[in-house]
Amino acid sequence: MTTTTGNSNPVKTDVKNEVKNELVIAPTFEEVNNLTKDVLESIIGQTSYQHMDSVKWNNQVVEGLTQRLVDLNRPYKYCVTCIVMQTGLGAGLNVSSTCYWDKSSDQSYNIRWENKSVLAIVTIFAISYARY
Repeated sequence: MTTTTGNSNPVKTDVKNEVKNELVIAPTFEEVNNLTKDVLESIIGQTSYQHMDSVKWNNQVVEGLTQRLVDLNRPYKYCVTCIVMQTGLGAGLNVSSTCYWDKSSDQSYNIRWENKSVLAIVTIFAISYARY
């Protein structure tokens, strides 16, 4: 096991699942990025930031994205977080995360998405439950 900080670089992870005797491949950054952007576009799209809507958006994003990741049918557990904030106000944002896990099979992904008035930062942790 190693300690690693999240990154958004694509990393191919191949883990042999001895129980099913098949190769397990972690979701690629491209897959996760596309799923995330699809979910954000379908929920927020080009809508202007509204504080009252942001709570609803946040819940819909994490629930919708988690379901889309589960639908990939890979032996991974997912933890999805999302920050939604208004842009254009000059506010700063600093986000950091770390994990203690098996670097050879587990992954993290950070995805930034924005429209004219909304910024979303999505962090996903994919933890393999395949026994190898």
